[in-house]
Amino acid sequence: MYDAIVIGAGPAGLQAALTLGRMHRSTLMLDSGQYRNGTVQHMHNVVANDGTPPAQFRATAREQLAEYADVEIRDVAAQGVAGVAGDFVVTLPGDTSAAARTVILATGVADDLPPVDGLAELWGTKAFACPFCDGHEHAGQPIVVLGAAARVEHLMAMLGRFVGEITAVPVSEPFTPEEVASLERHGARVSRAVADAVRQEGDDVRVRTADAEHVVAGIFVASGSVRQRAPFAAQLGLGMLDSGAIEIDDFGRTSVPGIFAAGDIAHRASLPGPMAAVTLAAAAGQMAAVGAIQTLMAH
Repeated sequence: MYDAIVIGAGPAGLQAALTLGRMHRSTLMLDSGQYRNGTVQHMHNVVANDGTPPAQFRATAREQLAEYADVEIRDVAAQGVAGVAGDFVVTLPGDTSAAARTVILATGVADDLPPVDGLAELWGTKAFACPFCDGHEHAGQPIVVLGAAARVEHLMAMLGRFVGEITAVPVSEPFTPEEVASLERHGARVSRAVADAVRQEGDDVRVRTADAEHVVAGIFVASGSVRQRAPFAAQLGLGMLDSGAIEIDDFGRTSVPGIFAAGDIAHRASLPGPMAAVTLAAAAGQMAAVGAIQTLMAH
């Protein structure tokens, strides 16, 4: 039986495994090979790794984890989690399983994009959601912001200080006259028609509507949503927040003793939602590992 099983091998899971390994706690980390930033070419706003490809970041982390004899990594996707504190069983492919005293969920979320033809193909390369991660790269350049008016204005408030011209384009139904007026007061060009399709042409992105085609450097999506990538929160009956994230305390503890969560699948109730940031995910992974170690010390 392992001291901990870490499910997920993004920044949160990698940091959790490292912290556990440094404390000589027997740890199994499970890597499904699916990552929220799997299509992203370069990470940004990550101190000492600004511009590093996410795959390189993960590879370096795994090389360093290989130095810790107490950490085992398997490239498999967990199928289920059951049990009670001190005796959890994680179901693996091929009718196999692994047991652990504690479990850290670091499976991340999946993005559900607006139904615009071609958008998924540009996600992470020419279409983005996070202004902290990708806004700087569009300084002085024209962009389209897709989404509902209120969320478009929110992104404009952050990006408008340094990007070029912003064109606001609705994705499900046209903006109301009042919304058009408000967006224009905030300095946007406003499309009266919804986005039909997007495509890349050279370094540019073309956003097509029923009455126009907007040529810009990139797209920022203000109307996407996220969901839990894995079913474990539901399987375990974990307490959830209105954001759709798992509720945790400062040490990543969930409502089920012995189960911890870290990364963008979870946040404290004092926050409106999780922040999609590599550094914050890693910090959450470290705190969850410390919480797990505290639990192990108490038994």
